[in-house]
Amino acid sequence: MVGRRRLGRQFGWLWASYAVSAYGSGLGFGALPLIAVLVLHAGPAEVSALSAVGPAVGALIAAPLAPWVEFRRKRTVMIMMDLARFAAMATIPVAYAFGWLSLVQLLVVSAVVAAAKIAFNAASGAYLKALVRPDDLFIANARFESTNWSSIAVGPPLGGAAIGLFGPVTTVVADALSYLLSALGISAIRGQEEAPRTTGKGPVRAGALLAGWRHIMGHPGLRPLYLNQMLVAGLIMATEPLLAVLLLRQLGFPPWQYALAFAAPCLGGLIGSRLARRVVARFGRHWVFQTVGTLRAIWLIGLAFVRPGVVGLVTVMAVELAIIINMSLYSPVLATYRLEHTPKHLVARTLSAWSIGQQASIAVLTALAGLLADVTSPRTALTVAGLLILTTPLLRPRHDQTSQHEPELSRSHS
Repeated sequence: MVGRRRLGRQFGWLWASYAVSAYGSGLGFGALPLIAVLVLHAGPAEVSALSAVGPAVGALIAAPLAPWVEFRRKRTVMIMMDLARFAAMATIPVAYAFGWLSLVQLLVVSAVVAAAKIAFNAASGAYLKALVRPDDLFIANARFESTNWSSIAVGPPLGGAAIGLFGPVTTVVADALSYLLSALGISAIRGQEEAPRTTGKGPVRAGALLAGWRHIMGHPGLRPLYLNQMLVAGLIMATEPLLAVLLLRQLGFPPWQYALAFAAPCLGGLIGSRLARRVVARFGRHWVFQTVGTLRAIWLIGLAFVRPGVVGLVTVMAVELAIIINMSLYSPVLATYRLEHTPKHLVARTLSAWSIGQQASIAVLTALAGLLADVTSPRTALTVAGLLILTTPLLRPRHDQTSQHEPELSRSHS
């Protein structure tokens, strides 16, 4: 069972640090768009810009960091990135207290946090591959996935209540402190980390920047999975600021209901991540990529039909539940396949390239959706996003592209 297999004390510290950070981020889920709407009275285009420009700039910053992460000790990188995120987030409550808060500051913070997250995840993935046995990678990824969704299920309702009681930047404070606690937890991991391998040409040569993308685009299985993931993630995330404006401003939902609409369905993430091992063992990894990958995409159009009141709240929750169950089942399978098919000396750069491409897709599609919403309406933009995502199954990989080592994967988790 995923919940019973022991992966060692060092993994326990890594998992605990991830959990602290995840629950802090759960409390602060959607905090920056929420502050933009409630404090700065931003419109659809400004909220979409916040959700798009900041992460896009963060992705540009993260690109040259990839070789630096690859050739540094990963625990040190993770601690540094946690501290950078703590410092950036901490500036928001300070500026709010003195009346200095602006959309520009939110954009800068968003960019710094996005860049640090990409670098942290790249280092964390490389460290995880070295920390646990190959046949335990799937179990470890499933635990991270389960923790992620449980944090989103619990965090936003508590965050919404905290905002109502203590003000709009309360959850930002909690999120900032969670990064500090995560850094402390990672620093508690004992054991000598293997020194990264370098070459005589130096770690920052021009080709090193593109090595991750070359590996992804040259791999017959990773390439279609990458392109599919960029579009699916981009279109799903493009709906977040649109829904913030639609639910909070146009339909009059209070903040706690807005948070509940996204939090309660996240319990489905526990279901999907728990079922992932059994589903792979019974149906195989390719079936997950094909069938579950398609099921992630067919529900988004339902958000275009949200109405005021209880019916609208239930509609959002039902759509999000269906999407999340399939995403949480799909994600640990994808994460494990990606690590298994990436050489050790390319893990950080490959994960960075993956995150940068996905973040860039989210930024571009979010910006376009915001512009469309500004010209037409948030509901029209939601409809277009829901229709476009129905085309993403066309990028699913063929069986011969992902079937390598399928028997070994299924047996290792039986």
